[in-house]
Amino acid sequence: MEVIVSVVLTIVGLVMLCFGGNWLVNGGVNIAKKFRLSNLVIGMTIVAYGTSTPELAASVAAAGEHSAIILGNIIGSNIANVGMVIGVSAILVPLAVQKSVLRKEVLIMLGVSFLLVLLSIDGEISQYDGILLLGGLGVFTFYILKDVMKHREENKEKSENGKNNIHLKSVGLIGIGIALLYVGAILTVDNAIILAKEFGLSEKIIGLTVIAIGTSLPELITSIIAIRKGHTDIGIGTIVGSNIYNILMIMGIGAALGGVMIGSDVYVDYAIMIIFSLSLLIALKTGIINRVMGVCLVIGYIAYLIVTFFK
Repeated sequence: MEVIVSVVLTIVGLVMLCFGGNWLVNGGVNIAKKFRLSNLVIGMTIVAYGTSTPELAASVAAAGEHSAIILGNIIGSNIANVGMVIGVSAILVPLAVQKSVLRKEVLIMLGVSFLLVLLSIDGEISQYDGILLLGGLGVFTFYILKDVMKHREENKEKSENGKNNIHLKSVGLIGIGIALLYVGAILTVDNAIILAKEFGLSEKIIGLTVIAIGTSLPELITSIIAIRKGHTDIGIGTIVGSNIYNILMIMGIGAALGGVMIGSDVYVDYAIMIIFSLSLLIALKTGIINRVMGVCLVIGYIAYLIVTFFK
């Protein structure tokens, strides 16, 4: 009976994370559009931050005693974002990629992934490493804000027209989204831990699979919604930005709160995360992520899940 209750509560928690992240994103996008920011800038900033908040909420809830969930959640989410989110999105509609705009961001994503591997060599991502990652987040945020300010300057006249017209509804969506994320994270983490112990699974595997997929649902929903509206650049920008924030912000905060222990088996997952990220460089060369590549990403992700459960 306890297992059934835990399964139900885990699902409820994941649903709350999904809706909370989606509402937070919607509220943030509505406000951002008042300042006439481009879809790509919105994707890399407001939407990417917003869709990373479920991972942040789940990781903060797991900080300290259950740090393995933080590590699994971050690696699993970054793999799911490319394999599941971009894969499924590309199957629905081939995704055009702005090569000149995203090349730097994809390289930054790969750079912070390698940084995470380097920090793990001593067997722990310490509190000092967490502070270093948060410093990197500050640098990246400054880099993004420079682009935002440049874009706003180009659209200064339009921006001023909408400055004082931010809807209370959007602010309300952000508030409700944050509340749902907080409660959903506690439900998801606490009950996922119970299930892991019940079925003999490690907390890292639960983080890599159940929690990672659940916290990647906002990215998937946001990308599908964006594609249906013809804004594929929001989807790609969201994934690249979200993967960067997952490492710099979420691992940074999680490690700063209490450190994260690293097992030797995690390097296989690191390698897979980097391989999935490298696939976006192929897309940058061709300028499009077509359905064939989408199918390959999804099949690769499913194979990864199967191997993870049975290794």
